[in-house]
Amino acid sequence: MDRKFMMTALGYAIVGMLLGIHMAATHNHIQHVTHAHIMLIGFVISMAYALCHKLWLGNLTSGLAKAQYYLHQVGTIVILISLFLMYGNFASVQTMEPFLAISSIVVLLGMILMKVLFIKHSKSA
Repeated sequence: MDRKFMMTALGYAIVGMLLGIHMAATHNHIQHVTHAHIMLIGFVISMAYALCHKLWLGNLTSGLAKAQYYLHQVGTIVILISLFLMYGNFASVQTMEPFLAISSIVVLLGMILMKVLFIKHSKSA
């Protein structure tokens, strides 16, 4: 799981940097919220999860670990696409709010599952 999280983290970092460079080059920073979310929940949290799996969880590949990975990734991708559409004026706030609300909860569930993995691992260690 550590490698999966690290590869996706680095992918998010590349996308976030490309968006940041685009905003700087065009002098249009309307997507700064999207950029921040790509870098934070995409890159930083995915990298933190990679380190957690590598350093503390023994690189678990259990069903729970896989569920945690996919919850985080699906939630993150929906948030990022929704923010991009909303701040790019491709879709209204009213249209994107349900997607943002649900995907935020999905990312939260991923974080809760990471805590559960730590609790389960500490009991078995």
